Amino acid sequence: MHFFSKSLYSAFLVVMVFCAQAQQPVNTIQLNQVGFYPSVEKLAVVVGEPKESTFYVKTSDGKKIVFTGKLTASKPNEFSQKPIRIADFSSFKTNGTYVVEIPGIGTSYPFQIQRDVHKAAAASLKGFYYQRVSTDLPEKYAGKWHRPAGHATTDNQVLIHPSAASAQRPAGTMISAPRGWYDAGDYNKYIVNSGITMGTLLAAYEDFPEYFKAQKLTIPESANQVPDILDEVLWNLRWMLTMQDPNDGGVYHKLTNAAFDGMIMPDKAVKPRYVVQKSTAAALDFAAVMAQASRVYKNFNRDFPGLSDSCLNAAVKAWEWSQKNPNILYEQESINKQFDPKITTGTYGDRNVSDEWTWAGAELYVTTKKDNYYTAAKINTANELVLPSWAQVKTLGYYTLARNGKNLTPAAQKDLPGIKKQIIQFADDLLAGTAERTYRTVMGKSEKDYIWGSSAVAANQGIALIQAYKLANNKKYLQGALGNLDYLLGRNAVGYSFLTGFGEKSTLHPHHRPSIADGIEEPVPGLLSGGTNARAKEQDKCPGYAATSPDEVYLDQDCSYASNEIAINWNSPFVYLVSALEALQNQMGYTAANK
Repeated sequence: MHFFSKSLYSAFLVVMVFCAQAQQPVNTIQLNQVGFYPSVEKLAVVVGEPKESTFYVKTSDGKKIVFTGKLTASKPNEFSQKPIRIADFSSFKTNGTYVVEIPGIGTSYPFQIQRDVHKAAAASLKGFYYQRVSTDLPEKYAGKWHRPAGHATTDNQVLIHPSAASAQRPAGTMISAPRGWYDAGDYNKYIVNSGITMGTLLAAYEDFPEYFKAQKLTIPESANQVPDILDEVLWNLRWMLTMQDPNDGGVYHKLTNAAFDGMIMPDKAVKPRYVVQKSTAAALDFAAVMAQASRVYKNFNRDFPGLSDSCLNAAVKAWEWSQKNPNILYEQESINKQFDPKITTGTYGDRNVSDEWTWAGAELYVTTKKDNYYTAAKINTANELVLPSWAQVKTLGYYTLARNGKNLTPAAQKDLPGIKKQIIQFADDLLAGTAERTYRTVMGKSEKDYIWGSSAVAANQGIALIQAYKLANNKKYLQGALGNLDYLLGRNAVGYSFLTGFGEKSTLHPHHRPSIADGIEEPVPGLLSGGTNARAKEQDKCPGYAATSPDEVYLDQDCSYASNEIAINWNSPFVYLVSALEALQNQMGYTAANK
């Protein structure tokens, strides 16, 4: 059990002190450890064969029974074949803090029922603040995780790697590229992964602006008139702009050390930094983000004069470079055969950039209303959509066209009904069979869900369902999205809340250099662990894996980078999912009677 200082983090972290509990919680009762809105589905998964079929919801001290129910019949888990039963207490709506008790099994981890129950999970957005490069994180904003600036000098003295050399910028030329976010558990910055991360955060703001206008994260910019999410996004946007070569519009694939740093704090990482080869994927992801940012920040010209125009100009230049260089892939092994120093950090080596063309074309079209961008996006309403990931961003373009449907030119208006139908069909396919699965979540339809970064799979599935809800206004999509949030916060086969700092059994030892090196017992809060990964054992060779069932292969150890690393492109869909559900909670059946 771990706790954080309430005086410093009351806006973000749920601190639950439970005295005189009747029993120690057991991991065989798995539920959302943060809690539930009053008038939504509330489920706990029971693993095993209790002798009785009765279950109880009790006050957190275990002294008072507030609800009694019957477990469902036993059913073997689809992967492990373990017997699974469901405790459904959806009809219990009274605010408070509770546990589920199964006679002969034990009690669950505690949870709350209340309005705004996931408001504290805004810490997942504050998590990006903790990833900031080039600036001190003072105690006033970072609490016990305060630290000196990382790469304050080296990122103002970045070298052009020989793979990125040009006549105007020969190898060894020094440029300045500060700010940005550390990408994951390492200290490098990657344009491709920033692409989907920024696109997802900007989309969250576009879809729920009023929610984010009211949110305060306690970051240095919180006193201004700009929503904190846009202040935080701007920190990375400013870095991304430095990654474009002003001479030709091309975009460097990444800013990196030659090799990964050891488990040290950011300010101790002082090895030379390089920008490495321009790539088409980087340029198109960059173009998409800049076009989207131009739309969003246009409403804040007084706060950021000229920023919107600068972003659009950068997007157009990156697009034009991509047209001249339509298939320059990032081939790290090939680079290392030709140039020194060899680069051995994250590759993000996309082999197919057709989806990047679709996303960038859609964003530039919506921002400029120029039909040539829409034509280049090659929207095909006959194709099935694919869950977004850093390597597959096509569907982001479809989301953008749907959310801006009222402002499209005739060239796209004719496709709009088909685009909406695609999104709804995609969501329906995700929902199919959920009620029959043992965990009752969209996540876990097949072993394919349990990949490296499976937590982002669950979160991105949730986003797809929310997009469908916005189009069809059917609450079944919200329920599916909420079920995936339940999955991420504890209703899963390993019984972990994958968000650091939330839930009594949450990730404690992520593969995250500051959390390892800072000497503080608790990890940096608000970071989403990658989660269960069927192939983790063979991918990271971390000792200790015991499970073989795809939905159970997870280690809460910092050596397990294949199951327990954090990453900005995993945090961003979690931010979208939890923020959307907070913003939409009134549409989920909540009534004034539950106040």
